Amino acid sequence: MQQLSALLLKKLLGYDTPTICNLIELFEVRPHNSGYMDSRVKACFAELPPMVGFAATATFRAAAPAQGSGGYDQLQAQVERFGELSGPVVVVFQDLDDPPVGATFGEIMCSIYQAFGSTGLITSGTGRDLDQIRPKKYPLFTGGTICSHAYNHIPDIHVPVRVGGLVVCPDDLLHGDLNGVTSIPKEIVSELVDIADEFVAAERVVLDAVSVEGLPLAILREARAEQIARIQKLRVQVSRRKG
Repeated sequence: MQQLSALLLKKLLGYDTPTICNLIELFEVRPHNSGYMDSRVKACFAELPPMVGFAATATFRAAAPAQGSGGYDQLQAQVERFGELSGPVVVVFQDLDDPPVGATFGEIMCSIYQAFGSTGLITSGTGRDLDQIRPKKYPLFTGGTICSHAYNHIPDIHVPVRVGGLVVCPDDLLHGDLNGVTSIPKEIVSELVDIADEFVAAERVVLDAVSVEGLPLAILREARAEQIARIQKLRVQVSRRKG
């Protein structure tokens, strides 16, 4: 597969994550109830714009001391492997402790990741130092906060992980904002970006119609019919490309 260009990735940043999910559905490349993280994973900084990047995956534990090396000894090796990914990096952790015992990340860890090109971090566990990280405008997605890192260590890097019900593999493409996080199949990115503005315009038909005071029901019917027809046209368009 051809590497995705920086321009395509920049265009993805122009759309919120629900719109990206709606667009993916048009391609029928996966069931509509899969491919995104569930409500256990939430944005820490809802005010930040969308995040896009390729997954640098790892596991995390804090309930007991590591066997051998401990702490974040694997962090440097993790950062060294950023170069193996297809573009900007989203760090993704699966916390193996259930429930979480210690914070997956803090200010220092996030500062290191951001310095080496990471555009955000996701964990099924928890984090800390949110007040210190917020000014860095570094998107974080967690299941909550814990004040201590406990016996923090990173057992494995660059392995498949499960976060918020979604299996994430190294180099998967992710998109996230205050609404949540979804994966994007790389093979449809170019076509998805091509039709995105048309899809948004189709949704705008109904939004514009209902913004009028005293809207007759007949106008709503017309607007919805036009919206449905436009979206169906896009669905047929991407279906033909697949064929």
